[in-house]
Amino acid sequence: MMTIQLKKFGSTLVSRPSGKEAWLAFQPMLSQIKRNEEIIVNFDDVIVLTPSWADEFLTPLKNHFGKQVYLHNIDNPSVKATLSILNQQHDLNKSSTS
Repeated sequence: MMTIQLKKFGSTLVSRPSGKEAWLAFQPMLSQIKRNEEIIVNFDDVIVLTPSWADEFLTPLKNHFGKQVYLHNIDNPSVKATLSILNQQHDLNKSSTS
């Protein structure tokens, strides 16, 4: 199991460039993740999470590893709201109805 402590990137995760930078900084760790290994994304101590930051980091992570990714400590209102927005966007993208 690999745990990603998002607080390592800061407690205020707010911009698309910052999210992309975090994703790029994480790339060396990707090669260490084994097939079917659980990936825990821990939001502990994250005070602010914006959809733009999360879209740059979480979306490619989920796209690459799918059901291996689990989100922990998502009770913060900012985190909840952002995850809700991302889920709506992905549901809309997958939907074939107007």
